[in-house]
Amino acid sequence: MQKYYFLMIKQSEKGKISKIISTFAEKIGKARMVFEYDVLVIGGGHAGCEAASAAAKTGAKTCLITMDMNKIAQMSCNPAVGGIAKGQIVREIDALGGEMGHITDATAIQFRMLNRSKGPAMWSPRAQCDREKYILEWRTTLDQISLLDILQDQAEELLIKDSKVLGIRTLWGIEIRSKAIIVTAGTFLNGLMHIGHKMVEGGRIAEPAVHHFSESIARHGIRVARMKTGTPVRIDKRSVHFEEMKEQLGENDYHQFSYFGKQRTLPQLPCWTCATNAKVHEVLRQGLADSPLYNGQINSIGPRYCPSIETKLVTFPDRDSHPLFLEPEGTDTNEMYLNGFSSSMPWDIQLEALHHIPALRDAKIYRPGYAIEYDFFDPTQLKHSLESKLIEGLFFAGQVNGTTGYEEAAGQGLVAGINAANFCANSKPFVMKRDESYIGVLIDDLTTKGVDEPYRMFTSRAEYRIL
Repeated sequence: MQKYYFLMIKQSEKGKISKIISTFAEKIGKARMVFEYDVLVIGGGHAGCEAASAAAKTGAKTCLITMDMNKIAQMSCNPAVGGIAKGQIVREIDALGGEMGHITDATAIQFRMLNRSKGPAMWSPRAQCDREKYILEWRTTLDQISLLDILQDQAEELLIKDSKVLGIRTLWGIEIRSKAIIVTAGTFLNGLMHIGHKMVEGGRIAEPAVHHFSESIARHGIRVARMKTGTPVRIDKRSVHFEEMKEQLGENDYHQFSYFGKQRTLPQLPCWTCATNAKVHEVLRQGLADSPLYNGQINSIGPRYCPSIETKLVTFPDRDSHPLFLEPEGTDTNEMYLNGFSSSMPWDIQLEALHHIPALRDAKIYRPGYAIEYDFFDPTQLKHSLESKLIEGLFFAGQVNGTTGYEEAAGQGLVAGINAANFCANSKPFVMKRDESYIGVLIDDLTTKGVDEPYRMFTSRAEYRIL
């Protein structure tokens, strides 16, 4: 454009026109709207919600940016909180003033204490939640925090100056300046979903992936790699033969997650158990050639402790059956979650296999299981405060650090939120140690050992758990 106009003007005017064009281009490149905060949290998942809440309640003017305000704290997989070691993390979040515990209690539709046959150090609370009510409860909680703003937009580019965070530029051209930034983008960074040979870009089913943001971080020397996770089929409960399943009731005693919140108030619903069989396995084995996990389509590493049904067949070829748990998604929906049947097989193979389970012979599904690949950042590049060693004021929390699970994400988010606020106030970092917390074990493992698979917390990782 500049060269074209130079041909039409006198030589003496070139300098003046060049300056005008440069000034115009500079104005176009700048954001027309600029907001300023102390702490900016990118991503409204479990890590992001705890981070934003913690930072604002610690006294920092905070902004939470999310692609969809109606899916804040979305439970992308099973709508359940807690479990082995995860339940302990939620109790620690509660003790530190976090929100996950009492929000879980307010939306729980079944509570169980796992590992009761073992010692108290191994007991682990777990609750099945109402998915939609959990989102609403989180949204209501965040709306009541005075120093917290929520913005529906998408981070497009990380702005850095002299190895310090400056802010971000969003998809819609807005610039948000901040002293500290917490990246909690979950599985959205260059997310790619797989069902059989079909691949669709996205961070979650029916939600777009985030492009370019990983690259804007990696160009500053931060190492990025890929991981994989997955989720099972969702079933219409009206098509299930419950009489051929075993009912699994919850516990209606005094137990709950939070020591500050109210007792469970929603109707308590049962879960149901059944199992795969030889015919199911035969159908799945015939479809292995179409599985993205075994046809070369997926090369990234998935969670060892939450394997897909096809991985179970390959890993345990002599097993005649594998247990399955059919769990409710809420009090006002027919949608149920088939725990134990995570898969990225083609839709027709998943459905045919399910129909060979007596209780599911007439099963109708809302959507099939799928796998998803996404970017994460090597957590050994972080301090124990979850601040980057390379870029001052940049924090990471959740699945972007190579973990898996809502609870691991929320624990990291809480720590990152506190430390981002402390960073803005020039206060010393808040660091949890291995001998005093499960969150301390989690963060120490991540920052000193790194990850070669999605990290999941277990009581066995905490060598001081008897204390």
